[in-house]
Amino acid sequence: MGQIDGKVALVTGGASGIGRATALTLAREGAAVMVTDLNRAGAEAVAAEIAAAGGKAQALQQDTTDEARWQAVVKATEAAFGKLDVLVNNAGIAIAGPIETFSLTDWQKQQAVNVDGVFLGVKHAIPAMRRAGGGSIVNLSSIAGLRGNRTGLGAYSATKGAVRLFTKTAALECAKDKIRVNSVHPGIIETPIWDAILPGGEERRNAGDLNVRARAAVPTGVLGQPQDIANGILFLASDQSSYMSGSELVIDAGITAG
Repeated sequence: MGQIDGKVALVTGGASGIGRATALTLAREGAAVMVTDLNRAGAEAVAAEIAAAGGKAQALQQDTTDEARWQAVVKATEAAFGKLDVLVNNAGIAIAGPIETFSLTDWQKQQAVNVDGVFLGVKHAIPAMRRAGGGSIVNLSSIAGLRGNRTGLGAYSATKGAVRLFTKTAALECAKDKIRVNSVHPGIIETPIWDAILPGGEERRNAGDLNVRARAAVPTGVLGQPQDIANGILFLASDQSSYMSGSELVIDAGITAG
């Protein structure tokens, strides 16, 4: 018996990294999963992987900054699986650069995906979860949303800090409807988002830059994996966390402890 048998989950940014691991994990634990991503083929591949393992899943292409698309995706999820119990707002981007040379265009693009997309997801999940009798919303923030950074991540940190406080306010507003809202704060995790942060992109990441960074910054010296975050999201999606709302689940192997 799975931890979330009978629940229906919607995972954005589900084609790769943390989103993919989360979709697979929630499905393995009994949920029907709607996998969405801007990368339609990637989302469909994850849904197919779930189905091949005996789970229930469908895939949709989604630009999370498009409000009309959010309405269509939530409606499609309810039509396919009958309800919506869990929303994982995972889709996000990282654009790095010093503040004084950072363009307004990149600032606004990152805000649109990382903040507007989360807002729209929560906004349109609330009515669906109210119809379902309650639910759990998990918003992906970052340890960059908990403290300052000296690595050109000022704009990224601003978005993740916004997600953190928006989550707390949403938790208070949604409590009367039995909808829990929590944020997850990953540390240094091996995902494609680092391609946009490390100089040289994918080639340097694959050459070991992340392991070097982890050895220097993580108290355990270990680079985190998407599954580490997916396990925490599963906990927040399940009834095991029924007394948690407005909380921050930090999964960083102790980076922010010091």
